[in-house]
Amino acid sequence: MNRESMEFDVVIVGGGPAGLATACRLAQLSQKHGKDWQIALVEKGSEIGAHIMSGAVVETDALTELFPDWKNQGAPVKTAVTDDEFHYLRGLDKGTKVPGFLIPKPMKNHGNYIISLGNLCRWLGEQAENLGVNIFPGFPASEVIYGTDGEVKGVITGDMGIDSEGKQKGAFEPGYELLAKQTVFAEGCRGSLGKELMSKFKLQSDSDPQHYGLGLKEVWQVDEAVSEPGKVVHTLGWPLDNHTEGGGFLYHLDKGTIALGFVVALNYKNPYLSPFETFQQWKHNPVIKNIIKGGKRISYGARALNKGGFQSLPKLTFPGGILVGCEAGFLNPAKIKGTHTALKSGIIAADSLAEAMAAETIPLEMTAYAKNIEESSIYAELKQSRNFEPGLNKLGTFFGAAFTFIDQNIFRGKLPFTWRNKTPDHKTLKPVDQCKPIEYPKPDNEISFDRLSSVFLSSTNHEEDQPCHLKLQDPTIPIKVNLPKWSEPAQRYCPAAVYEVIEENEQATFRINAQNCVHCKTCDIKDPSQNINWATPEGGGGPNYSNM
Repeated sequence: MNRESMEFDVVIVGGGPAGLATACRLAQLSQKHGKDWQIALVEKGSEIGAHIMSGAVVETDALTELFPDWKNQGAPVKTAVTDDEFHYLRGLDKGTKVPGFLIPKPMKNHGNYIISLGNLCRWLGEQAENLGVNIFPGFPASEVIYGTDGEVKGVITGDMGIDSEGKQKGAFEPGYELLAKQTVFAEGCRGSLGKELMSKFKLQSDSDPQHYGLGLKEVWQVDEAVSEPGKVVHTLGWPLDNHTEGGGFLYHLDKGTIALGFVVALNYKNPYLSPFETFQQWKHNPVIKNIIKGGKRISYGARALNKGGFQSLPKLTFPGGILVGCEAGFLNPAKIKGTHTALKSGIIAADSLAEAMAAETIPLEMTAYAKNIEESSIYAELKQSRNFEPGLNKLGTFFGAAFTFIDQNIFRGKLPFTWRNKTPDHKTLKPVDQCKPIEYPKPDNEISFDRLSSVFLSSTNHEEDQPCHLKLQDPTIPIKVNLPKWSEPAQRYCPAAVYEVIEENEQATFRINAQNCVHCKTCDIKDPSQNINWATPEGGGGPNYSNM
C-alpha cells in the first residue's frame, strides 16, 4: 500500500501525562537551544483527554518542574487535599476508621491535589500546541515501522474506512508513516505497541512479569451540604476477601463533585469474581452511600493500571525508541499514584533526547535515558516501595497492610530483602470446580447500576462497520476451553459488557460486543488462555470521557 510519509525528529505515541510531558519539555528545550526540532504526538482518542481516566490525587513536584508557574497559567489543579481517611471495611454495614498514625506514609496525601487527569491532559495539550508540537488526535499508532536491522524507525497510523470484512469503503484513507530519529512510546498501561516491543526486544527478560489492577470510576454530583472539598477517603477489605487485593477511593472535589472508584488486582483467583459488580456492591457501605445517596451519577469509566512496581520494570530502551510513563510501569503501587512519575519520566526522556539532539549525536539506542532514570527520584521511590505488591500477594490484605506499615513507617523501605512475584496475572485463576459462585445483589438504580447504563455514561462510540479490534487467536477457545474450565471469565472481568456467552441454535456461542469497549485492556491481561489480543480500533473510537 502506498502511504504518505512524514519525517520528524521525535514521534511520541500517546497523549497521556508522560507523552505530553515529553512533548512540552522537548519543545521548551528546542526553543532554549535555538533549534527547530520537529515533534509529533499521536493520540488514539478523538481529542486529548478523551481516553484519560484516573482517580486522581497527584503530587505536583514534576508539574512544577515542567511549568513552574502552572497556577497562574490556569492549570486545572485547584483542590488541595485537606483531610485524609482510611477505612477497613468488614461487611455491608461494618467498618473501622484506621487511626492516622497507622496509615503507611506513602498513602498520606497532605500537600497533594485532587484533580481530573483528563482535564490536566487537555491543558497540557494546549501548552504543547502553544510550544509548536504537532498534535494529531484521532490517529492511533497501529504498527511499528522497523528498519533493515530491526531498529524502530517510527509508526504507522491506522487506516480509516475499512469495513467489517476488511475491505476498503468509499471513504477509505490509508494511514500515514511517521518516521523519526527516536520514537517515544507513551501508550499507557498495556499499550498494544509496547506489548509487541516487549516481546520483540525481550525487554522483560530480567524482570518480574508486570502485574495489574482494574480501576473502575464514577463521578457523582451530590448535595454540597455533604461535600467536603479536599477530603480523601480510601478503603480496604469488603467486598473483597482477605486473599484478593484491592480497595476503594472517594475524593471530594469542589462544587459537590465526588470522584469515587474501586481497584481490583487482576491476580484474583476466583473466576466468578466480577470487578464491576464488586464496585457496585461496595458503594452500599455507609462510608460511601451516605455521601452519594440522593446524588446523580454523571460519568463512568474503567482502565487497567500497572502495579508491579520496581521488580517489574522492563529494559527502557531499544534501537530507535524508549518507553515512558505507564508504558514502562512507573506507577508507584504503595502510593497508588502514577501521574507524577509519568510526568517526571517524560521530563527525563526529553532532557536525555535534547542533550543528544543539541550535540547532533543521536545514538541508535538512548541508553542515557535509562541511566538518567536510575539516578532519578522515580527509581528511588519505586525501590523504596518494592515490597508492597509482593507483600500483599504473599500475606493477604490484612497482614500485607500491617507489613507495609512496618516496611514504610519504621524501616522506610530499607529492609534487607526484595520479595518477588513471578506468576503472571492470567495464570492465577482456579478452575470453577474449586471455587464458589459469588452472588451479587441486583442494582437498585440509585446507588448501584448495571453495565450497559454505565457504558452509556462513558460516551463510548465505535464505527460499527469496521474490523473487530478484539482479536481471538483461536475462536474455539472461549467455548471449548475457557467455558468448561473457568466458566468463561470474560463475561465477568470485562467492565463494559463486551463479552457474552449466549445460546444460538441450542449451542453456546461466544459473542463480542466490540462497540461497548472502553479500552481498559483487561481482556488482554486476564484471559487465562491469553487468546484475546487488544488492537487499536479506527481513529477516535472508544470512550469520550468528561471530567475523568
